[in-house]
Amino acid sequence: MLNADRQRRIDRIIGPGVCWLLTLFHRLRGSERTHRDVRRILVILLSEMGALVLTRPMFVRLREKYPSAAVFVLCSDQNRAALDLLEVVAQEQIITVRTDSIGALALDSARAVRRLRALRLDAVLDLELFARVSAIYAGVCGAVIRVGFHRHTQEGLYRGNFINRPVPYNPYQHIAQQFVTLADAIDSTRVPTVKRLLSASSPLPNIALRPGELEDARERLHRAHPALARRPIVFLCPGAGRLPIRAWPLSSFSSVARELIARGFAVAIVGLREDRRLAATIQLACDDAACVDLTGYTASVREITVLLHLGVLLITNDSGTGHFASLTPIPAIVLFGPETPVLYGSLSPHARNLHKPLSCSPCLTAYNHRRSPCDGDNVCLKSISPEEVLAAAEDLLGGRMVTAPPLTPPATSRVR
Repeated sequence: MLNADRQRRIDRIIGPGVCWLLTLFHRLRGSERTHRDVRRILVILLSEMGALVLTRPMFVRLREKYPSAAVFVLCSDQNRAALDLLEVVAQEQIITVRTDSIGALALDSARAVRRLRALRLDAVLDLELFARVSAIYAGVCGAVIRVGFHRHTQEGLYRGNFINRPVPYNPYQHIAQQFVTLADAIDSTRVPTVKRLLSASSPLPNIALRPGELEDARERLHRAHPALARRPIVFLCPGAGRLPIRAWPLSSFSSVARELIARGFAVAIVGLREDRRLAATIQLACDDAACVDLTGYTASVREITVLLHLGVLLITNDSGTGHFASLTPIPAIVLFGPETPVLYGSLSPHARNLHKPLSCSPCLTAYNHRRSPCDGDNVCLKSISPEEVLAAAEDLLGGRMVTAPPLTPPATSRVR
């Protein structure tokens, strides 16, 4: 997969020129007839996998407003699994593009655009904020109604001026609410496009478990890690994916893990296979069989979401795992710093979003292409203490947390 810096570089070199040409094309083409029945809608979803969970209220609104319309989705191939988990679009109406290389992206994009134009789309919703490629798809897919975020007079990425239902990006509203606004903009001609009274976000429904799925997951877990069968499980997710600046310090994760074990819990560290080094560091600090490495244990988004049903608490960086937890009953503590829960907080009623209001936070925004000016010293996350996280855990778990002495010093012996 193309790394974030290379994606930004390609986007910066190629994107503005293509967006300018598309703007010129649509101006020369003249005004288009936009008053028509909306029967085919395309949603472009190229964001991080976890952010896709926050689009579910928008899909609900589309179904309410256009019950007979066919909804199609264009997404990256690695995000397909998260979209399948939401069950908001028929599988045959999902179109994917590979992003592991420039050649694969170009080839799949050509194929996708041919298919999209053949669909004779009535409307397209571009949900992207941080790149121009989705705007290019919106400009060439053939849809008469083009909805997307627009900078208007604000600073931000130049993404052309061919969106004819422009929605101002609002940094003070949760992104899930803004996605719903995009859905409402399809049939609007007001300026700004939508002036709706916001309502409280409804909790996301839990995923529908298949018969025997949870029992099979529990049996497999206990067979592989018997220590997890004897204690209530707290999951830790210390990975931060492609944005390491979003990671809470490993020393803090380790301190919390030791205290949870001292209070009678088992700790299971989840994440990708490449997070094993992080898990090993926490295990070394705990030096206890009740701390188990599950990084790379699950092979799909669905598997990790089912696995979360077996725990009593999740403690995670701001990442996809925190959003997948909102599709389960598990309480979660989500640690924010470079980004803000005001925009990206979990929609779960059982979640606690922790964030310190530093003068420089949030620093990853739609205005800087998610390129932080930070020197890597993420004080915003370092300022969240293990004691605060444990206090939040006590609040979420109620009587399940027993009292314990103050935080113990790190262990020095090896993992058994």
